[in-house]
Amino acid sequence: MSDLKPSEIVKELDKYIIGQDKAKRSVAIALRNRWRRQQVPEELKDEIAPKNIILIGPTGVGKTEISRRLSKLTDSPFTKVEASKFTEVGYVGRDVESMVRDLLELTVNTLKVREQESVQEKAVQISEERMLDLLLPEPKVQQQESLDDPHIEIVGKSEKTSSTREKLRGMLRDGKLDDRYVDLDVSERNMPMIEIFSNVGMEEMGINFKDMFSNIMPKNTKRRKVKVSEAMDILIQEEAQNLVDMDKVISQAIEKVEQSGIIFLDEIDKIAGGNGHGPDVSREGVQRDLLPIVEGSTVTTKYGPVKTDHILFIASGAFHTIKPSDLIPELQGRFPIRVELDSLGKEEFVRILTEPKNALLLQYKELLKTEGIETTFKDDSITKIAGIAEEVNNLTENIGARRLHTLMECLLEDILFEAPDMTEKQVVIDGKYVDDKLKDIKSNEDLSRYIL
Repeated sequence: MSDLKPSEIVKELDKYIIGQDKAKRSVAIALRNRWRRQQVPEELKDEIAPKNIILIGPTGVGKTEISRRLSKLTDSPFTKVEASKFTEVGYVGRDVESMVRDLLELTVNTLKVREQESVQEKAVQISEERMLDLLLPEPKVQQQESLDDPHIEIVGKSEKTSSTREKLRGMLRDGKLDDRYVDLDVSERNMPMIEIFSNVGMEEMGINFKDMFSNIMPKNTKRRKVKVSEAMDILIQEEAQNLVDMDKVISQAIEKVEQSGIIFLDEIDKIAGGNGHGPDVSREGVQRDLLPIVEGSTVTTKYGPVKTDHILFIASGAFHTIKPSDLIPELQGRFPIRVELDSLGKEEFVRILTEPKNALLLQYKELLKTEGIETTFKDDSITKIAGIAEEVNNLTENIGARRLHTLMECLLEDILFEAPDMTEKQVVIDGKYVDDKLKDIKSNEDLSRYIL
């Protein structure tokens, strides 16, 4: 668990997200409260529940990005799901518990990769010995029985064999044997092509058909002729997997998910309110199903039960036509913190284009640098792009910072297309160039609707 102070968390988020100070403060406090919970007396620790957050604001203002960067910052298990994908239990479709299973699956895979990296050195050593056995098979032990002493053994391994093996080891490490071919037994499983149709999640019943069939089916090995370099990679991967203690990985993953997992519930406004026609399987029913998960319950997964009591839920929605109060009261109570994000204007767009570590202008500069082209953006060009983005957002749908992606693609379309054949390696983008390229979009409202 990270022990970053709230001010330090906000400072880190500032490197990637412009503005939205209220939202940053709220998530920073929620994260710090997790660390504080770990420090309180044991009898009180389980009583302190996370304060879930609803982020309210139009698309493209940074709701998802704040949550994603937060999880990276603290190395917390993170998954993003759209609430509109779920259906009520009993109907065909994804049930709400699947998001907890997805989060655990991602965490198990991440920890497994880390464990494999930590045993990489040992895996390389074992693989090297296996490769030398393939290149230089050891002579068989011969046993000679004598009338006097029937237990005398003559071992057919000489110093010469040992020195040859060491010589081969040196050549293998230097890469001199990389182009040689060896016969390698590669294990492969033939999975039967079976599709199962059911309106009940198989994991809910504690069944994982993929694992079940893989255990039943015989493990086939196929002999392949591969280069030494490729064979080494296969052997290292095999040995790394064998060295990982999966029971330990799974128990760590479950604990990590339960104590520091973050689930980002996008489009929460799409399951609020009903249209009054037919069964409302993807709105109020889903809200009712979400209640126990958000409040705290035990979800059955193929790795074992997972408690959701201390998972932090961050919900987000545009809430254009409805209000958070249109959610059912019980669900509203599970999200005590509500933060309204600001719409982005010209000033924010200028900062988004230039300030973040992954700034949009920097991305395009680096892309064109791969073709040997140096691109310079004058200050007036940046101001113009930001101004047009704000104007088009006001005239049509407000899609926030995503508008900048559309404008930048239109602006640099010719340069991106002709870059490999361009003789002029210095490109300067100024205000006039921006006006010439984007004047049609700005003046023609129908066209601006068409191009986003």
